[in-house]
Amino acid sequence: MGDLDGWRQVFVEDFTDGDVPLGGFPGIYGSRWHETYKDGTPDTHGKTQPKDARTSGYYPSKVLSVHDGVLDMFLHSENGVSMGAAPSPVVGGATQPPYNSQLYGRYSVRFKADSLPGFKVAWLLWPVSKQWPQDGEVDFPEGDLSKVIYAALHGIGPDGNHTFDVFRPSVPFTDWHVATTEWTPGRIEFFLDGKSIGVATSMVPDTPMRYILQTESCLTGCPAPETAGHVYVDWVAIWARN
Repeated sequence: MGDLDGWRQVFVEDFTDGDVPLGGFPGIYGSRWHETYKDGTPDTHGKTQPKDARTSGYYPSKVLSVHDGVLDMFLHSENGVSMGAAPSPVVGGATQPPYNSQLYGRYSVRFKADSLPGFKVAWLLWPVSKQWPQDGEVDFPEGDLSKVIYAALHGIGPDGNHTFDVFRPSVPFTDWHVATTEWTPGRIEFFLDGKSIGVATSMVPDTPMRYILQTESCLTGCPAPETAGHVYVDWVAIWARN
């Protein structure tokens, strides 16, 4: 890796500094990673439920570890609650949110996952303004881990309401893949394993965004209590425009 034509690399992580046990992340990676949500924070589905009856949420201490050169997300349920996590890279030694904010950029991640019905990823660019959907949202890879990868772009349509575009390469999560998002003024292109799967020229965000590996459940049905497995992240790289 390194700088590319038109792009200056600002972050790279290959998880080779050493192992971190379950419950210890970020540990030795603390200068480069931040857990977006503490244990018990409701995820997208959990926000719709009463606090004392949530069936899903973020629990990084029970999900995240590092071993054998990968970040391991152990997705499972405990006491009727399905557990995810949302780690986020730290760029330039930032000590306060939003940690990796930039306007435009190139984001690339190598990953694979077990087939886990009810668990999903939505590794996303989220507006620093938190004005959604006005300032957009970019998701890639996204999808239920028992189904196929897709990319999604959210924004405001011509009628003034929330709308989205989806790009579907119809590829499962269970093999190693590299997902890359290139975000430039007025244009976003998605690549899977080096091949373009689609270009968007409408609803392209034009305000700073932050990058989060949001991993959760229950958006299309909650996982069965016995469903458990892993998402593995081999490396993550981020570039800024020259």
